[in-house]
Amino acid sequence: MANLTKIVAALCGALLLAPAAAAPSALTQPAIISAKAGTAVMLALARAGTRLVAVGERGIVQLSDDNGNNWRQVATPVQVSLAAVRFVNERSGWAVGHLGVVLHTDDGGLTWRKQLDGIEAAELMARAAVSPEDKAAAAHMREDGPDKPFLDLYFLDENTGYVVGAYNLAFRTTDGGKHWQPWQSHLPNPKSLHLYGMRGAGAALYLVGEQGSLFRSADGGASFKALTSPYKGSYFGLVTARGGEIVVFGLRGTAFWSGDQGRSWQAVDTGVQQAITAGIELADGTLALLSQGGDLLFSDDRGRTFARQPNAQPWPSAALVQAADKTLVLAGLRGLRRQQPFTK
Repeated sequence: MANLTKIVAALCGALLLAPAAAAPSALTQPAIISAKAGTAVMLALARAGTRLVAVGERGIVQLSDDNGNNWRQVATPVQVSLAAVRFVNERSGWAVGHLGVVLHTDDGGLTWRKQLDGIEAAELMARAAVSPEDKAAAAHMREDGPDKPFLDLYFLDENTGYVVGAYNLAFRTTDGGKHWQPWQSHLPNPKSLHLYGMRGAGAALYLVGEQGSLFRSADGGASFKALTSPYKGSYFGLVTARGGEIVVFGLRGTAFWSGDQGRSWQAVDTGVQQAITAGIELADGTLALLSQGGDLLFSDDRGRTFARQPNAQPWPSAALVQAADKTLVLAGLRGLRRQQPFTK
C-alpha cells in the first residue's frame, strides 16, 4: 500500500509539472460583434446603476440604458458562453462562464478584460496544492484542460468575492480579482458536486448545487458547513429576502423556504412543473421566481408562499432582472424581452 501511495503521488507530481494545455481559440479570440446579437441565447442579467447588462453565448454582452427597450452589443475578449453576471455598484462588475473564464469591468460594462481562465485556474490550483486530494484535483484540472465552467459568482464588495462552478470549482479574491485563490478545500464537498448558485443573507453566505447540496458560511466564506437538505435533486439557485429568509429552487418546480439560516426547511408550492432557473428580490421586497418556461411567481411574505402570474406567455427563460422603471426584463433562448411592470 505504501508503494502504491508513492506511485500515485509521483504520477500526480508529474502531471503538476507537465506543460499547461494550449489555450482554445475561444479564450484568445474576441467575441464577434453581430447585428444578430439581439436574438442570441442570453443567460444572465444584472443592474449596473440604471443600466442593464446581459450576458450569454459566444461571449456576447449587451447593454441597455432605457430599461431594456433597446440593446447594444459591446466588445469582450472571449468567445465562451457567459453564465452569470453581478455588479457591486454602477461601475464595477464581473461575468463568469465556460472554460473557467472570469471577466471584469470597471466602467459599467462598456469594456471588459479577462481576469482568470481555466488554464490559469489549473496553475493556481497546482501551486496552492498541499494535501494529496488537492494535488490530485490540480493534476486532473491540468490534464483535462480548461473545460470546466464557472456557473455563478457573489461579491461582498468591490474587493472580496467568489466564483463557483462545476466539479466543486471555487475561487476567492480579496483584491477585486487581481489575484485569485483556489477555495475548494474550504468546502465539505468530497464528491466534487457541481455548485450552481451563491448568495449572501445577513452575515451568512450560502451555496447550492447538485444532488441537493446546501452549504452555509458564518465567517465570511473562510469556512463552509454542509446543511441538511430536504431534497436530493439539484438546486439551480437561491434568492434571499431582506429579513434573512432564503428560498432555494431547482428541478421540477421545486422550492424550499427557510427562516432560520437553513436549519429547517418548508416546502413551497410553486404550482409549476418546469425547473425554476432564477430568483430575485424586487425593489419593494417582493420575491420573484422564474421557470425555464417563462412562468413568473411572486411572494409578498418573504418567500413562504408564491402566486403565479396569470396569463404568462410561454417563453424559454434563464434569468430576470428588475429595471429602474420597475419593469421585469427576461433573458433566454430567444434573446431578451420586457415584461409589463409587476403590480400587486
